[in-house]
Amino acid sequence: MEASEETASGSGCPHGKWQRLIPAGWVCVNDEETTANLDNPAVRAASRRPDFTQKLPYMYGICTRGGPVYARLPSADMLKEHEPRLDKHLEKWRNDKESGAGYGLDVWLRYTDHKVPAALEALEQKLTDDVPWFLDHGALVPNVSGLVKSADAVAIDQVARRQGRSFAYSFLYEGRRYNVTPDLSVIPADRFRPIRGSSFHGVEIGKDVDFPFALVRRQGARKWQWHSDNERMVDSGELEWRSAVGLTGKQRFYKDVLHYETKDGFWVDDRHAGRIDPAKRWPKWAKNGEKWIDINVTKQVLVAYEGTKGVFATLVSSGEAGLDDPGTSTATERGIFRIHTKYVSTTMDSQVIGEEFELRDVPFVQYFKEGYALHGAYWHDKFGQPKSHGCVNLAPDDARRLFFWTEPQVPPGWQGAAKKLTGTVVFVHQ
Repeated sequence: MEASEETASGSGCPHGKWQRLIPAGWVCVNDEETTANLDNPAVRAASRRPDFTQKLPYMYGICTRGGPVYARLPSADMLKEHEPRLDKHLEKWRNDKESGAGYGLDVWLRYTDHKVPAALEALEQKLTDDVPWFLDHGALVPNVSGLVKSADAVAIDQVARRQGRSFAYSFLYEGRRYNVTPDLSVIPADRFRPIRGSSFHGVEIGKDVDFPFALVRRQGARKWQWHSDNERMVDSGELEWRSAVGLTGKQRFYKDVLHYETKDGFWVDDRHAGRIDPAKRWPKWAKNGEKWIDINVTKQVLVAYEGTKGVFATLVSSGEAGLDDPGTSTATERGIFRIHTKYVSTTMDSQVIGEEFELRDVPFVQYFKEGYALHGAYWHDKFGQPKSHGCVNLAPDDARRLFFWTEPQVPPGWQGAAKKLTGTVVFVHQ
């Protein structure tokens, strides 16, 4: 992070001085918490930055079997002490077809550029490969996490079942695969189900589709043909889930269900797809040419505008309580807001989004009111249905796209940014 020579004294930095950052902001500089030495072990070890060429900035996993978090690579004796039931755990892992040894190795190989044997083969041969330099010869990790309390620390924390984690490193040590979190904690990979994240993404308006159109938000959608001779809809096949279909603008009720006519000649019903039109009245910020986001929680649809021009649309998962009172339920807060704080990734716990598990390094988070945020969701693939506990969940690709499109911009290399009055407008409504 680049800094200028300008410094200042002031409250909030009692043991140091404030130093101006480029392009904006200040940092409290003191000997205990900051360094300008790029060869500092903590700086070198934490130098693997989020990868924005991928839909998720790190490797991700959901814990399926709780266990210890290590401050160093454990020896055989350390494993006996901290994982006394390791043999039984590994046996379950071997036989688990859904999230065990045979599943998702490619996720852990994100930063590996050479061939790696299957997980069970590596375990049988006790292979060691790609161990990060800062863990060589039983070394203690640099204490970026703040959990390392002594020089002889081994297990420094516990990971619980259903906890989400991200990882910056993955490697083999004596046959077992270990992952390292961005804050440099070491956790056995066999405690996690690797997560690829949803492959769904939205559509570009004007390129992929034009107004009016519909997004198929529920599985089981059908194509219907209208037979005028006997005035009935006839099933003519399946309609792809989460596809976008152009509409003519014509609509009709059949058996009390609203249907939309598509440009391809069939009809789709509004139980499975939501019609999307441009805004009927342009708000002031649109007339002024601002970027803004329109979220319809009834249709589970987000449309991004540049002024009065729609540029992108996608399906979301808003609060599962629908249109209930956000103050007493898991509904999403409705109203007109501005994005005030953004993080490339941050931890969201039950007090923020109501989940019964802790989600570390939630990607591409954009807060628009208190704990309510737009963010990527790596833990589910239900976009188009209410699913969250208040936030607006986005597919990872969509979250990344919008994160770099909205204001405030996050400077290159920064973890986040905040600007309360000039962030992008978010209009949430039914």
